[in-house]
Amino acid sequence: MEPKKEIKTLAPVIEKHYDFVKWMIPKINQFPRDQRFLLADRIEKILLDVLELLLAAMYSSRRREYLLKVNYKIDVLRLLVRLSKDLGYVNVKAYDYVCRQLLEIGCMVGGWVKQSS
Repeated sequence: MEPKKEIKTLAPVIEKHYDFVKWMIPKINQFPRDQRFLLADRIEKILLDVLELLLAAMYSSRRREYLLKVNYKIDVLRLLVRLSKDLGYVNVKAYDYVCRQLLEIGCMVGGWVKQSS
């Protein structure tokens, strides 16, 4: 009989951000063609960077360092999505949803930072 392997479950904030990325990518793919390679790509890259940094934080002894980078990236993401709304690429309802999701993810990251201190 094989020994049981311990499966590391993902932190709730990683699952939350993963679901947010799944929701967000189709939205940014609807940006005008001239913005898909500028603003849309930048937003998508930051979304994926945050996912990668959260995963790195889960496995690293330098968790706080990674989580502070996540906080910075979330702030950049907030500004880029706000710019997208102001330029008319994201409607107000979607913008409101993004703000609520980023606030919740940010609070979860903040709690993780406090727990890591």
